[in-house]
Amino acid sequence: MSDELEHIWSRVQAELALTVDESTFRIWLERLRARDLSDRRLLVEAPPEACGWIRDRFGRVLQSCAATVLGPEVVLELIGSQEAPADARAVTPAEPESALRGGPLGNPKLSFDQFIIGDSNRLAHAAALTVAEMPAQAYNPLFICGPPGVGKTHLLISIASLLLTHNPSLAVRCTTGEAFTNEFLGALSGGRTDGFKKSFRQVDVLLVDDVQFLERKTKTEEEFFHTFNALYDGGRQIVLTSDRPPRDLQALEDRLRERFEAGLVADIKPPELATRLAILRKRANHDHIQFVDPLALQAIAERVTLNVRALEGALIRVVAFSSLTGRPLTVELAREVLDGLYPASDQLKQRGCQSVAEIQAAACEHFGLSSEELLSSARTPRIAWPRQVAMYLVRELTTESLPSIGRHFGGRDHTTVLHAWRRTTARITTDDVSREAVEKLCSQLGSPRPQQQFPSHDRPA
Repeated sequence: MSDELEHIWSRVQAELALTVDESTFRIWLERLRARDLSDRRLLVEAPPEACGWIRDRFGRVLQSCAATVLGPEVVLELIGSQEAPADARAVTPAEPESALRGGPLGNPKLSFDQFIIGDSNRLAHAAALTVAEMPAQAYNPLFICGPPGVGKTHLLISIASLLLTHNPSLAVRCTTGEAFTNEFLGALSGGRTDGFKKSFRQVDVLLVDDVQFLERKTKTEEEFFHTFNALYDGGRQIVLTSDRPPRDLQALEDRLRERFEAGLVADIKPPELATRLAILRKRANHDHIQFVDPLALQAIAERVTLNVRALEGALIRVVAFSSLTGRPLTVELAREVLDGLYPASDQLKQRGCQSVAEIQAAACEHFGLSSEELLSSARTPRIAWPRQVAMYLVRELTTESLPSIGRHFGGRDHTTVLHAWRRTTARITTDDVSREAVEKLCSQLGSPRPQQQFPSHDRPA
């Protein structure tokens, strides 16, 4: 890959990392590679066993992010790693689980050696390392929880990689809550439940990312309950991750929540400044980024505070801008790029200073609604979109939990809030009018734009 193509692809990856959740990016999209760019056609390689799945599931997201970086005329074409371009559409969809086994487990960035330890994640890291060294002898199950982008998936894959390094014959199954659900439903409809049970209950270690996805799926919850019991009773190790602690998974059956809490629950918080700076140094060293002003890394660490994914994305943007413009990577350059992405603000404008009521009032005023309409059960577009925007901003600009946000919006379930956040994120990614509305509301609230950033064709790389 040429240097120019590599820089372009780094910018596309940064957009992808901001558009999808952390586990999705780590598992499916991080290992994609650009092969060629000519005649406004971007050729992208994917692991051959997962190419069809990625194309079907993420094709539109990939195209949107490529268009954000290269303009609306670009066409992104996805092919298997060893295929010729002419065969790009002939890839047979594969089971997504195979991609999870062959993808992140071989990613050198997702290892214990590359995990930066700080006060925000020390317990979770120590517990994960203990489990990897002594599976089923301590902390079973291990439940790791925290907001998106703080390293839960990194620890999960690190456990699997270290286990298989020490004992390649060990049966390690690494999956996600969504993949478990889809595979189970497919087995039900195809009459393959016996094979499904065997594939999950006869393993030595089961690692499940984003287990909160099982909420409100009665049949899947029951199957996972029996799978959990079979593994636990058989002395097998179970590791789970979630965006919330077990007590906040209110839509999950009590018997599952109780089992999740039976081992060790280790939470990860957003990294503090020292950890953020160490992460940037590690990433710069790993990617062989030279001639970086230490004060530039300091500026990034001070400005980007919420999660590791946003932190690394900011570094990628600053490095790309430096390379494409030929300017040295100094603190002045870093601040110039960051001003367009993460506007500087005083402490009164930092996350957590807006109240839910202020955000709701601002949304009502902007969209011309009454507070009763905003909190009502009405689902007409005139009301549903403003409500989703308001929920999105409450999640981005306050420290309220998902269940708490739902209670502020007429007693809604936390899954409704998460759905609203994802819908708004997707819409502001592709629609300029929607993005401008959210930016205007942020400005009205006296807040910097949320760190789930809005793509814009005229902003720096």
